[in-house]
Amino acid sequence: MQIKEIKNDLSEALDLVWRVFLEYEAPFYTDEGIDTFHKFIMDKEKMSTLTFYGMYDNEKIIGVIATRNKGNHITLFFVEGKYHKNGIGRKLFEKVLKNATSKVITVNSSVYAVEVYHKLGFIDDDTEKVDNGIRFTPMKLILK
Repeated sequence: MQIKEIKNDLSEALDLVWRVFLEYEAPFYTDEGIDTFHKFIMDKEKMSTLTFYGMYDNEKIIGVIATRNKGNHITLFFVEGKYHKNGIGRKLFEKVLKNATSKVITVNSSVYAVEVYHKLGFIDDDTEKVDNGIRFTPMKLILK
């Protein structure tokens, strides 16, 4: 398995994001939230501002992490379900850590991923919020 930066064609990565979102995240969202998320990942202009990394098993993408703010805010973080709890997410996260340009990394965690982020060392920065149907908990990781 290897991690590669995804620079051009995001379609495979975004297909994975959408599939995993529907399976694990959508049950916590209203129809408005699902629609908001779908519009976000289909917005080519917004997606072009993110830095994407993919974890590949041979040539098949099995995980995606995307950041903004010079690598200091995690925007998307999804791993194919059958690969959960195999260290794929941690390896993707470590790639982000290597490229961070600040001592603080932030994320607006979905309901499903709060415990994942806690295991990675993040702390809640505020209580759960809802914006356009998207439920999230602002979190941060302070690097040493």
